[in-house]
Amino acid sequence: MPNKRYIVRLSKAERETLLSLVNKGKRSAQLLRRAQLLLKLDEGKEGPAWTDVKAAEAFNVTSETCRKIRIDFVDRGFEACLQRKKPKKPPRAVLLDGEKEAKLIAIACSEPPQGHAKWTFRLLADRLVELKIVDSIAHETVRRALKKMNSNPTSENTG
Repeated sequence: MPNKRYIVRLSKAERETLLSLVNKGKRSAQLLRRAQLLLKLDEGKEGPAWTDVKAAEAFNVTSETCRKIRIDFVDRGFEACLQRKKPKKPPRAVLLDGEKEAKLIAIACSEPPQGHAKWTFRLLADRLVELKIVDSIAHETVRRALKKMNSNPTSENTG
């Protein structure tokens, strides 16, 4: 068995906290699984010191999950280990902030372009780019923004 760099050793207080989490009340499945894994991975005096493979089989997770929990415990600490990491940045940049959404609504409430009976999401997206409000935008983003505000420029009566 190779030397482990990240060893979980729970204090008595941490062990009691985990046991109370597991045994009482409603908790998220992720929190319960992390608590149970920490209890089994504990190599302290009271811990069973299960291997990552044994814990993974017992809790139907991968051994990589067990390894990551060990690393979290050592690097981030007990409390942080139980919680999901916050992302460093949002998954994607916000294209339409409040000011740009207001401009979108103003365009959607205006007369449609010549040759069109009403605004379409594609026409609105093209107009936003044409007016240099955004560099580029998908019609689906326009649809979501208008849906969020219960606005429907494609209906017969838009204003």
